[in-house]
Amino acid sequence: MSRDGSASSRGFSIRIFLADGSPTGLRLVEKSNWVGRGLVVPRSRFSEARARQEFGKAGVYVLAGPSAETGRERVYIGEGDPVRPRLEQHAAKKDFWTQAFVFTSEGQNLNKAHVQYLEARLVELAREAKRCELDNGNQPQRPSLSEADRAELETFLAEMLLCLPVLGLSAFERPAAPVARAEPLHIRAKGIEARGYEADDGFVVLAKSQASKIEVPSILDYLRALRRDLLTRELLNADGDHYVFVQDYTFTSPSTAAGVVLGRSANGRTEWKDARGHTLKELQANTTDTASGEND
Repeated sequence: MSRDGSASSRGFSIRIFLADGSPTGLRLVEKSNWVGRGLVVPRSRFSEARARQEFGKAGVYVLAGPSAETGRERVYIGEGDPVRPRLEQHAAKKDFWTQAFVFTSEGQNLNKAHVQYLEARLVELAREAKRCELDNGNQPQRPSLSEADRAELETFLAEMLLCLPVLGLSAFERPAAPVARAEPLHIRAKGIEARGYEADDGFVVLAKSQASKIEVPSILDYLRALRRDLLTRELLNADGDHYVFVQDYTFTSPSTAAGVVLGRSANGRTEWKDARGHTLKELQANTTDTASGEND
């Protein structure tokens, strides 16, 4: 996905090598026509993996794991030259993380200032996306670099950001733009109106959509917690007798999005409708029927 939220139309390939033969073990990541090299290291394998030569280079890393308070993804972003001592410190002192995503270069293309720049940019992007609980307390400052260095590092960063969602880390992703022909769907109920669309990674509720302030007593605990979390992070703000979404936000499913909007458990496949009153479920069924007819 491009950084402006539009889906990339440029095809590419990523090679993932399972270094210890396990799909959940140490993974080495290479991308076509890129000097970068990535490693995904489960915490349980770090002690045996830390001797690898990649950890002796300058690099940037993201530690990821579930938040004990909210259940959302929690991340910490850092850098090191070399990266090994920093990861060893985090293995001893930081409890939350279960995986480390580490990026270095094939040669010696990255130095201390370069990885400091990448760290600062990743923290900026994570704060903007608001999809994770960020463990970094402060915003790192970008080091002073030449225009040419900044351009090269932005290219390196863009390649990293293409790899990370494939590896299961979505903390830096902004909602994808809807397909040009797709019509926004809506929920109108309880004096509120919300608009959104289905995306590859869930369901996007659009900025300025409204959500009910009222929660039914039987609302599921995870929906109640999610609504509180969105309010705490100021993604939902109070506006009179309802809440308003401050920015586009991606939910894991249409039903979760509908539940947050309505303040109750909801079937998103039937709650979200187009301008003609067709439900998302009906629209998907029509698409499937049309595709089947074309294949007959």
